[in-house]
Amino acid sequence: MSLIELSHVSKDYKVTMTRPGAGNVLRNLFRPDTKIVHAVTDVSLTVEAGELVGFIGENGAGKSTTLKMMSGILFPTSGHILVSGLCPYRRRERNAHNIGVVFGQRSRLNWDLPMADSFELYKEIYRIDSGAYRRNVDRFVEMLHMQAFYDTPVRQLSLGQRMKAEVALALLREPPILYLDEPTIGLDVMAKQQIREFIVERNRQEGTTTILTSHDMKDLAYICRRIVVLAKGTVLFDGSMEEFRRTYAREEGMDMEDMVRDIYEEVEI
Repeated sequence: MSLIELSHVSKDYKVTMTRPGAGNVLRNLFRPDTKIVHAVTDVSLTVEAGELVGFIGENGAGKSTTLKMMSGILFPTSGHILVSGLCPYRRRERNAHNIGVVFGQRSRLNWDLPMADSFELYKEIYRIDSGAYRRNVDRFVEMLHMQAFYDTPVRQLSLGQRMKAEVALALLREPPILYLDEPTIGLDVMAKQQIREFIVERNRQEGTTTILTSHDMKDLAYICRRIVVLAKGTVLFDGSMEEFRRTYAREEGMDMEDMVRDIYEEVEI
């Protein structure tokens, strides 16, 4: 049995359409027009323990929606999802103990407290063993070069410093699965590389299964061994990084950004 299984998963949203003009105010209020948006359509894939998987796709391709269904935040319109043998959106509490999650635009750090206090709070919430907690904090602070700002209030940290803390927080209790939704967006080159190295090292040491969405092809090339390309909510490609390069490289030395651009031009997105 695979660690993560998605079988014919779809997610639809009902969107309210507003008609312009003063004459349509009451209609918009009492009888609004609606349409169905297909965010994810018939996605099936499996992820084995220890894999490093990258999701590629333009904005609106379904990457984040798929990740949120796998984490239990959203439920699918149809299809089935199993994560460590659990249905994530029906067994949210148990599923939460198996995963670490970082969404690039959402923070779990307390804005007014030092990063160290957020870590302590997280330790109590998830009842992390004191020895494992201290060992991981010391190791993560060193690997992510966070010594200088470990006791600094979060509101005073730079974006790169906060994101390092977010990634460390997600892995503090050593979850077997890590979901990362654009964790390096807006970061400087040094912060990006330190986070990449940290993710790969945790996979090497602990076998942490990692699924990453990113628009930064360097993130994907450095971290991931497998690529899933999504477009309009469907899977266009699912295979190894080597297979991806063999399939879509028109010429030797062609970079990933050009390959992905060609894929989207072919499907006229």
